[in-house]
Amino acid sequence: MWNPIIKIRVGWHNVVSELKKCTWPTVAELRESTIVVVMTVLILTAWVALADQVCGRLVRLITTK
Repeated sequence: MWNPIIKIRVGWHNVVSELKKCTWPTVAELRESTIVVVMTVLILTAWVALADQVCGRLVRLITTK
């Protein structure tokens, strides 16, 4: 019979040891990455909104008599 508490403890220790191997970004790197992600999301949001408007107008143009 296996003990779930032992499995959880071993898993937790494995997670902690792997996290110690990670290199974490500096504050400046984190700030730059965040700015890149936010700008990318804004650009993609604008692109999807524009495509939605264009497609909606085309559908209305085609279906309206």
